[in-house]
Amino acid sequence: MRKIRKSRVNFILAVSSCLTVISCNSPSAITENNNPTTSDTDNNKILKMIYWQAPTILNPHLSTGFKDSEASRITLEPLATFDSDSKLIPVLAQIIPSVENGGVANDGLSVTWKLRQDVKWSDGEKFTASDVIFTYQFINNPKVGSVNSGDYAVVKNVEALDEYTVKITFKQVTPAWYSVFVGGAGMILPEHLYAQYNGENAREAPFNLLPVGTGGYAVSQFKPGDSVIYQKNPYYRQPETLNFEKIEIKGGGDATSAARAVLQTGDADFAYNLQVESNILDELSKANKGKIITNFGSNSERILLNYTDPNKETPEGERSSVKFPHPFFSNVKVRQAFALAVDKNTITEQLYGITGKPTSNFLLAPPEFVSTNTTSEFNLDKAGKLLDEAGWKDTNGNGIRDKDGVEMKVLFQTTVNSLRQKTQAIIKQNWESLGIEVELKSIDASVMFSSDPSNNDTVEHFSADVQMFTTGSNNPDPTPYFKVYTCNNIPQKSNNWSGDNYSRYCNPEYDQLLQTVITELNPEKRAIIFKQLNDLLIENVTVIPIIHRADVVGIANNLQGVSLTAWDSRTWNITQWKKTN
Repeated sequence: MRKIRKSRVNFILAVSSCLTVISCNSPSAITENNNPTTSDTDNNKILKMIYWQAPTILNPHLSTGFKDSEASRITLEPLATFDSDSKLIPVLAQIIPSVENGGVANDGLSVTWKLRQDVKWSDGEKFTASDVIFTYQFINNPKVGSVNSGDYAVVKNVEALDEYTVKITFKQVTPAWYSVFVGGAGMILPEHLYAQYNGENAREAPFNLLPVGTGGYAVSQFKPGDSVIYQKNPYYRQPETLNFEKIEIKGGGDATSAARAVLQTGDADFAYNLQVESNILDELSKANKGKIITNFGSNSERILLNYTDPNKETPEGERSSVKFPHPFFSNVKVRQAFALAVDKNTITEQLYGITGKPTSNFLLAPPEFVSTNTTSEFNLDKAGKLLDEAGWKDTNGNGIRDKDGVEMKVLFQTTVNSLRQKTQAIIKQNWESLGIEVELKSIDASVMFSSDPSNNDTVEHFSADVQMFTTGSNNPDPTPYFKVYTCNNIPQKSNNWSGDNYSRYCNPEYDQLLQTVITELNPEKRAIIFKQLNDLLIENVTVIPIIHRADVVGIANNLQGVSLTAWDSRTWNITQWKKTN
């Protein structure tokens, strides 16, 4: 999962006259009533949420940050999603397609969705098949640079059979027909508002900041990097299910202060992504104002090693370019040495406690696809020998390993978070004991996960040697998750820094193996291939998984209905939340 603190992001572009506080008279704005109402007097009708990693954009197809998807999911919806029991349930669809009801083709080449006919956008316009088709075109347009384009690469065509029926045809046999338009990466955009922004101007769309959605609540005010205010969507199809007159997301502070606001002081009802030391959570919980909910899903805290040299630039000014291999991470023995010097057990015991478990796998869920072939080992002696074998030794007596005039120095970046900084410190100590110079860097997560093409500190640019954050698969079918490490998914200047392969790993063997699982219909064979893909990444030390992180949130004692799922945002069922006396 990804993370953020209070900050203002430079890439938010001007939206007509609405520049700082987005609360304008536009088709997407729900006018806020300033007169005293129930929402002002009845605390149970106001939901106060703390997102210390504050949202900066409300279009999930243009952001790598979970905090943005979380905030977007309150107002935007997919065709369907997976609940906490991993059951596929309809949202904008009437029913879930199947072979039995004729929705899923027997040959695995297409799926047909029947859409609800009682849905309107929050500006009163009808939701139809055209919106689904347009969303695909938007995501698939390379000029848009959508972060979810890889998920939709399997699609050949999306067409309307009638106003409320959509047929998706795949390029080849696709057993995971539910991998598109489902869950967090499947949120539908309104064609009538985005049609003129389907290109290089996509980030200029005012609706990235004040979205029009079909969900239960609509945005009435947005201060990027600070706060979001929602009110009831007046056109929501099931108004009787909406229990809040107003929802407030407040950003800023840090994870510990967010936890305190719910667990100790009772100032908030919900706190997101509590990446806080376990002993601190235990102490705060003693106040009995709130409680912790955890769910071990698919997310892991991991280390990414840069396969390219962040210290060299192309004539065009591109750093971390595939034209310049990394001076030492290009060697597998060096990568293995760095992995052997990560003390996962100490990190777990001292920092995570019950909220994390050491892991050696890239894929952590669903369980039937999780490899049992990998192991974790902390061994500084073995790590040192591997570095020696690779030719990295201290030849000038300054305490730092070197080779061919290059010293083994790394810049290690992550987001601003006390738990992460303590994790960095443990790793740094062990790496430096091997003769590696380590410089630590902390970036505000609103910057690191902003997806701003002009910002050199984003995860896509990866202008460091090492970076660390949490993410995971967002679909029970992990095919899109494994596509992260394909050669054509490398972010670079030529594709406007779109793509999730931040390490710039490229292995034709891996790409070829992934192609075999995409068309494999046999569940047992697919499971074997997924495990092989995982093992290939781990053996090559493409990624260093550290902790299988529980999704940890804090909720007030009187908040009901919160249900965490591994396959969608925490806000996926917010229309079912309510506060009791």
